[in-house]
Amino acid sequence: MDKSNNHPLWMNIFRHKDDAITAVCRLWSATPLFKKIPNSYIHRLVKNMHPRFYKQGDMIFTTGDIGAGAVLIKSGEIDIKAGEKVLAKLRTGDFFGEVALVVDEPRTADAVASTDCELIFFLRPDLEEWVHNTPRQGAQLMANISRILAGRLRHANDMLAEKKEQ
Repeated sequence: MDKSNNHPLWMNIFRHKDDAITAVCRLWSATPLFKKIPNSYIHRLVKNMHPRFYKQGDMIFTTGDIGAGAVLIKSGEIDIKAGEKVLAKLRTGDFFGEVALVVDEPRTADAVASTDCELIFFLRPDLEEWVHNTPRQGAQLMANISRILAGRLRHANDMLAEKKEQ
């Protein structure tokens, strides 16, 4: 019989496993998208999310693509670009594309992997099913999305006002 530490019989059954789902749950729970949503609900939702790997220089999506959902950066870095201008540099723990969780609209910028990265896609159909099954938590998430979008709109308006003053 194998008595190494890797054998299930000799493992500490009380030690918490830090698996991929738990790591993604921690990242999502640190975002404003999941503010006031219990970890147990986030965990159930994350089980249905879609991990994808991209190499440096790969396009995640381009301007005009119809969005399908939000994206969390599990590892790596992403540039959000309009043409050649970098609008934002995002890294592990950041998310983007949340508008696509609520509307079927074309993307307004390009998302490009600036390093090799692992992304977690939270798709609109998964959100819709989750809202149907857990309406209270779904309403909280929709309120969170509204606050995020209002904040981004306010920031864009401030930038436009500053540009106009120059």
